Amino acid sequence: MKKLLVVFLAVSAPLAAETYDLAVYGATAGGVMTAVAGARSGLRVVLLEPGRHVGGMVSGGLGASDFGRKEVIGGYAAEFFRRAGDYYHTGQYGSRESWYFEPHVAEAILIQMLDEAHVTLLRGKRMKESGGVTKSGPTIQAIQMEDGSSYAARVFADCSYEGDLMAQAGVSYTWGRESSQQYGESLAGVRDHTPYHQFLVPVSAYDSNHKLLPEIYSGSKGEPGAADRKVQAYNFRLCLTQRTDILVPFPKPAGYDPARYELLARLIAALAAHGGRAPEMHQFMNNIAVPNGKTDVNNNGAFSTDYIGASWEYPEASYQRRSEIFQAHVNYTQGFFWFLGHDERVPESLRQEVNSWGLAGDEFTDSHHWPHQLYIREARRMTGAFVMTQKDLQTDLHKADSIGKGSYNSDSHNVQRIATPSGEVENEGDMEVPVTPYEIPYRILLPKREQAVNLLTPVCFSASHVAYSSVRMEPQYMILGQAAGTAAALAVKKNQAVQDVDTAELQKILREQKAIL
Repeated sequence: MKKLLVVFLAVSAPLAAETYDLAVYGATAGGVMTAVAGARSGLRVVLLEPGRHVGGMVSGGLGASDFGRKEVIGGYAAEFFRRAGDYYHTGQYGSRESWYFEPHVAEAILIQMLDEAHVTLLRGKRMKESGGVTKSGPTIQAIQMEDGSSYAARVFADCSYEGDLMAQAGVSYTWGRESSQQYGESLAGVRDHTPYHQFLVPVSAYDSNHKLLPEIYSGSKGEPGAADRKVQAYNFRLCLTQRTDILVPFPKPAGYDPARYELLARLIAALAAHGGRAPEMHQFMNNIAVPNGKTDVNNNGAFSTDYIGASWEYPEASYQRRSEIFQAHVNYTQGFFWFLGHDERVPESLRQEVNSWGLAGDEFTDSHHWPHQLYIREARRMTGAFVMTQKDLQTDLHKADSIGKGSYNSDSHNVQRIATPSGEVENEGDMEVPVTPYEIPYRILLPKREQAVNLLTPVCFSASHVAYSSVRMEPQYMILGQAAGTAAALAVKKNQAVQDVDTAELQKILREQKAIL
């Protein structure tokens, strides 16, 4: 395979293609760190972003970072958090890092890091939906964009949440949930019992005609431990505020129909009856404070900002269908807030509390203050030569080819909402299981050698649903990106396949870059 790669590196690229040492597809935070690491290692790097913005979820509303154990975050990821701390002057409070930040600040920091590293950043560069990858054997030669441009490189990195470059390159992948038998994982497949973000008071799943209410799946839950192609829920991480100088009231979505929130109305009534008073806003969302009077809003409870069941098609969907799914999430979420703030079935105290909040008017200014990034918690996952599984989070913690560490819970949001045999509503799929800090192997970035010898995948990496649910946090994407960019530099300089990178040398360089292995 080394000879194959050498032949490619000696072949001139297609005439129309711009040529780089490293081409990174997807300006997620992981993509930014891949590009920065490659450029700081001396490579000529292009970062191709399908949309308009840089940072993915880090600049897309997830301002309360899922850091887990802070001491396992080093290298360029820690540098990002230190730069955020410098911006907010957190050093005066005893910690230079800031783990909480505003979306526009995160994007500015990431762009600054790209500029300083002299990365060529190109926005609006979406791959052709088919025929977007040119290969010679297992070697990717170039990728083609919808606008007709083409980019050749010696190494490519797919840092998108969707894994479109990986998929078009003929690399094997999966999506959904494996069975508990496939890898011997007790947490895999359909969950027998889902204790969190659950209906804690009984609510009927049916209307007076015994028809299922909206937002409840009519199919089978599946047997415990069984595999399925269902994907954990996506949502938007909204940036809200109560500051009257920048507050923008929640918009009423086009085609709003309060009937779709009948289940929410029933839940509110059941909670009020059970608790003896009107429920409060925090029971329906997690409003986490970030600087300057703003918040990062996440899902909380049985019926919240997670649009359960609406993500299942997304991994394999066409560009058009993904756009429709994105808009469906916008409509669902805007309707959720409009219902809470205006429907007469909602207690007045809760309506007033919700309406005291609004969108932050100085964030997402080119998209009506709505996040530009949907939280794609999980889409495609590569099936490489090594698949990280539950045991790698819990018992087999040491890896000889470690490139970083993880520490966040095994964390999957709910996958489906169904009716129980007794006629009540149940959410299924949430998983919140603590882990011991574990080492992440270089191997999960690598496709099978026969499929691609010059591709790295720091976001849609090789892992089961259970393992992915922990490693998928944005600080870890950044850690994996740093390792990918550094490994790409070694592959280029030694004219070798990414599978042949000397991991001991890679680890030495990463430690010099203050990574924590």
